Amino acid sequence: MAGEIVHDKWLRWVALTTTILAVITAIFSMKASGFSTKVQILTTKENNQWGYFQSKSIKQHSLELQKDLFILEKSRDGNNSQFTEYLSKKTDEYQKDLDRYNKEKAEIKKSAEDTIKEEEKFKNKGASLGLGVMFLQISIMLSSVGALIKKQELWIIGLCFGLIGVFYGVIGLIK
Repeated sequence: MAGEIVHDKWLRWVALTTTILAVITAIFSMKASGFSTKVQILTTKENNQWGYFQSKSIKQHSLELQKDLFILEKSRDGNNSQFTEYLSKKTDEYQKDLDRYNKEKAEIKKSAEDTIKEEEKFKNKGASLGLGVMFLQISIMLSSVGALIKKQELWIIGLCFGLIGVFYGVIGLIK
């Protein structure tokens, strides 16, 4: 009878720790899912930024071609001062636009690269949390099986896995 009372106390601890581990697992899983969603949103934002960069590049290239044509035309037709003046004016306008496109592209590129860095941060957080959830699930399984077959060693091993899971989860939350 005394052995059963001690055994019952051990099973109560198994039930309590398993419940705590399950709650921690649920929290870490929810946070990992949130980070995964943020990565998806940032990936979309990054793709949009690179698309915008490409559209600026295409516009810039078109202006460069037009500017080159005007410079070529200006060099061929030196007689008509009005036409030459018009070509010079347009060439200067195009150069201003080209300079603006270069500046805008640099800003877009920096924004896209910053988005990539932020995306990587959330990927790393999600990966650590995912690893933590995996170890916590193994911990819960070992603790449950230990209680079922009445092997305290499995519960202790499960607690070790639980500590590893909590470690990875906390790393995912703070890094």
